[in-house]
Amino acid sequence: MARMVFLSDTDRCIECNACVTACKNEHELPWGINRRRVVTVKDGKPGERSISVACMHCADPPCLAACPVNSIYQTDDGVVLHDKDRCIGCGYCGPSCPFGAIRFERPGAFGARGKMDKCTFCNGGPATGDAEADFQKYGRNRIAEGKLPLCAEFCATKSLLAGDAHVVLDIYRERVARRGHGAGAWGWAKAYRIDATP
Repeated sequence: MARMVFLSDTDRCIECNACVTACKNEHELPWGINRRRVVTVKDGKPGERSISVACMHCADPPCLAACPVNSIYQTDDGVVLHDKDRCIGCGYCGPSCPFGAIRFERPGAFGARGKMDKCTFCNGGPATGDAEADFQKYGRNRIAEGKLPLCAEFCATKSLLAGDAHVVLDIYRERVARRGHGAGAWGWAKAYRIDATP
């Protein structure tokens, strides 16, 4: 079975935030909640890089180990999902994520922020049989429709890649060979323990 991954090529990201907007609109997320964000490092200085950040669906997710009620689980294709019916909103998974990808559903004081929320790789969540309720909790399931996550499809520069790990890695290695350097695979080694350089 394919291992699904994200790769953010910082040599291509132009900080347009199309990935953020696509995710927010596709899943009809409320105001103030984002499952993906663009972070700029060294803003306005030499070496500036922009990075599209969300759950990387790690090979060995630390959030899975941190959850005391086992509401976080990993599918056979490597997608890390979160069962909101099981979640108690303790927030332990948040600081365990090296990418800061798991957040509360809404801002506010502790206890009023609800359950945790994260990127689902456009894979929905645990199906309960009530399609509308599942959509409200987890968003659209594009993977079941044979599509890739919308954030990657909307990326104009193809900085954000998503899909089978072998295909994504081949694309990135071809880019590195063409441009002669490969400092741009942000988070790849930490999330998947794979060297992305050719």
